[in-house]
Amino acid sequence: MRHLMSPLDLTTAELDRIFDLANDIERNIEKYAHACDGKILATCFYEPSTRTRLSFESAMIRLGGRVMGFSDAASSSATKGESVSDTIRVISCYADICAMRHPKEGAPMVAAEKSGIPVINAGDGGHHHPTQTLTDLLTIRSLKGYLGGFTIGLCGDLKFGRTVHSLINALVRYEDIRFIFISPEELRVPDYITDMLKENCIPFKEVIRLENVMPELDLLYMTRVQKERFFNEEDYVRLKDFYILNTERMNLAKKDMLVLHPLPRVNEISVEVDDDPRAVYFRQAQYGVYVRMALILTLLEITV
Repeated sequence: MRHLMSPLDLTTAELDRIFDLANDIERNIEKYAHACDGKILATCFYEPSTRTRLSFESAMIRLGGRVMGFSDAASSSATKGESVSDTIRVISCYADICAMRHPKEGAPMVAAEKSGIPVINAGDGGHHHPTQTLTDLLTIRSLKGYLGGFTIGLCGDLKFGRTVHSLINALVRYEDIRFIFISPEELRVPDYITDMLKENCIPFKEVIRLENVMPELDLLYMTRVQKERFFNEEDYVRLKDFYILNTERMNLAKKDMLVLHPLPRVNEISVEVDDDPRAVYFRQAQYGVYVRMALILTLLEITV
């Protein structure tokens, strides 16, 4: 039995197999319509989510399985003081696989240690968001045709953004990647990440102004400034609109640059950009369903 706590839990060869399966699902979705007949996915979300939770539910339903769970901690026995360990032991009696989101870093790992079923980390605090990373990698591979050999700009909240941290750690395993980190000083990428890049001789630079580096980018990964990660309202208000991607800035970019975003979007991408063919964040959300379908099949060891 395997769990998924971090993108690094999977080798690049295993990732390729999951991406190949996801692409086959995309082309032949009816072929997989009954792959999980009789199986149940438990979605244990101690923190609010729209895309991730519904994406998991859509994935399981499209595979012919069923879904149960809760959408916030107030709907669970956590309000009575039940531990994550006890919750997963009970869930293991009811379901075949579990997707868990929790505001505390490491909570899904604690669950996995006591679980009788595969556990998927659906986001833990500012730590990891592995299925978003799988979504990002699948989107890049499907639309660019390869992983590696590009310059990627990551813009916005690079300090608290777990999607950013997971993606960087996953991409360093591919060849010829160059990172450009675009953020205000207060939201810079953590030192442990830049230290890791230096140790592995992976080129990167940190800048504040987005427009200065737009012409260099093959990929731009936008993120929102996360209100829920701030300790005070004043800092959030000061930084929330620091970056806004609009048509003027898009005109500075390469004709084949792609814009990704893990969503939800607030103000950091103007709606006028949505019609630009380089804006692929809604296609990215669709790839999230396909990759989660492939992951569920892989962890349940189901072949079609």
